[in-house]
Amino acid sequence: MELKPHIERFRKRFSELEAELARPDLYSNASRAQEITREHSRLKQTLAIASDWERLQKEIAAAETMSKNIGEAEMAEMAAEELLTLRPALDKAAQELRFAIIPPDESDSRNTIVEIRAGAGGDEAALFAADLARMYTRFAERHDWKVETMETSPGELGGLKEIIFQVNGQDVYKKMRYESGVHRVQRVPATEAQGRIHTSTATVAVLPEAKEVDLVIKPEDLRVEVCRSGGPGGQGVNTTDSAVQILHIPTGTIVRCQDGRSQLKNREKAMSVLRSRLLEVKKNEEEAKYASQRKSQIGSGDRTEKIRTYNYPQSRITDHRINFSTHNLPGVLDGNLDDLLDALSTAALEEKLAELEKK
Repeated sequence: MELKPHIERFRKRFSELEAELARPDLYSNASRAQEITREHSRLKQTLAIASDWERLQKEIAAAETMSKNIGEAEMAEMAAEELLTLRPALDKAAQELRFAIIPPDESDSRNTIVEIRAGAGGDEAALFAADLARMYTRFAERHDWKVETMETSPGELGGLKEIIFQVNGQDVYKKMRYESGVHRVQRVPATEAQGRIHTSTATVAVLPEAKEVDLVIKPEDLRVEVCRSGGPGGQGVNTTDSAVQILHIPTGTIVRCQDGRSQLKNREKAMSVLRSRLLEVKKNEEEAKYASQRKSQIGSGDRTEKIRTYNYPQSRITDHRINFSTHNLPGVLDGNLDDLLDALSTAALEEKLAELEKK
């Protein structure tokens, strides 16, 4: 792939954005200003990589010439050693530039709703669901993201039958989008007297937060019920009619939120989850034809697809979509997910790049 035409296109667009940002009237539209600022920042980083790529090309050309200078044996040897560092650096910069050619997903910068539910395995599955919730919470803390719980349903032994929470921050969905699917754990449960390894599962759904402009929800299509909150939370929760349940009649989708004391806040949270679920359905329908023509290496993101195994006896995590394994199980469960998520993101970008190059 020829990179120079794309670099020139990036530079032209960057100049246009610089001019746009200099206009005082831009900031009267906060949404538009945020969009322009985000694109400007992304292109600035890309052009810095492009400058490195161009510099490395010149340095490699000079070093190659020097390495062939028979009359200066010592200088030729130094140049040859320098090439061992320069060439991998050029390959890395070229790959990053190729990835920059791929148009960003408009959902990448959105806040994200994460839904975790215990699957097969009874109490052990609920305990595993709680482990996953903690893992993502710790991951969010490491990135200075804000986590807001929307709904929880405790298990019998301190685990979670279900938890729904929202993660707010920069590029949350871009980082977490490939976590949707079935997560499988292999370990000896605390209740197992004979030390046998059990296999349990939990499902994860990662949804980009939907905005009201993404789809229209008619008021007459909703049935809203208010009831008394239950479960732990103190006397204030148990004595107020703050829980909200919303039924979307056309699809049969039901969302319930009771974690807050304010009925209004719970309704807002429930509507946010509902919009995100309906947007996911709409997106899946739009991509159905495309998905039937090609099976993605990263997978569909369907919550019925087994994507990862957490093997406690071997302290190993394996992502089955890209055959990625690490023996840092405790670290990953403590929120050190970057290496794993970066590997998934890179694999997805390489796949998209291969498709672009075929066109």
